[in-house]
Formats: sequence, C-alpha cells, structure tokens
Amino acid sequence: MLPGDPVFVYVDDDLTSREVMHLLLVEALGYRTLTMFEDSIDFLAKLAALPAQPDVIFLDIQVKPLNGFAMLKLLRDHAAYQSTTVIAVTASVMNEEVDLLKAAGFDGVIAKPLRLRTFADIIHRILEHEKIWFIA
Repeated sequence: MLPGDPVFVYVDDDLTSREVMHLLLVEALGYRTLTMFEDSIDFLAKLAALPAQPDVIFLDIQVKPLNGFAMLKLLRDHAAYQSTTVIAVTASVMNEEVDLLKAAGFDGVIAKPLRLRTFADIIHRILEHEKIWFIA
C-alpha cells in the first residue's frame, strides 16, 4: 500500500459479486488495497486486524449472519469507524429502500450488478465524500 492510496473493504457472501468488485476496483481502476470478507462473522475484529483503517466500506445488505444494517450499526457505534464512508451494495433497490438506507445512516448505495461504465465515476465521487444513491 502506498501513502494516499484509498483502503477499501467489501463484505459480500456471493463469490461472483466479490470477483466483480475485485475486477472493477483492482484490475480495471488500479486501486491496490481491497480486502474482502465472505461473511459478517467477527466483522469488527476483522476490521481491527487490518493493517490500515478503511476509507470506504461496501456492505452487501443481505449478507449473513449480520446483515448490512446490523453491520452499519456496529460501525456507527464504534468510535474508530463513526466517520468511515459506508456504502450499501444491493440488488434490491427501489426508492422506498433508498429511504431506509438513508435513514439508517449509509453514505450511499450502489445497485448490483456493478457496471464498469459507471463505476469509475461512482468511486471518484465516493472518495470525494459525495453521497451516492446510484440505483439505475
């Protein structure tokens, strides 16, 4: 990891989704630091064990055993992660669900499937601390 490189974490139990995130962030966009968790077991302990604090955490909403909402609450209740950017990643995104995600305290949402043509701009905006509610 080079100084100034953003640190990303992605939590998703779907292997294909994790592979797509790696393809987009690392291979297509050239980011160097992406850690992926295949479940939410010991979520905070896994984060604490990382060599650097994440800049952006992507949470699948349907991951088990703790879903994205439960993981977000853990993050917001923990002093070290209260201001960390947390983005929901989900295949089920309608306007009502966006309202729930906003109310819960997410910093944005990205709809699955992730697409290369829009992903670079979305990541740039997230790193600029813009709220992203990308459901199209």
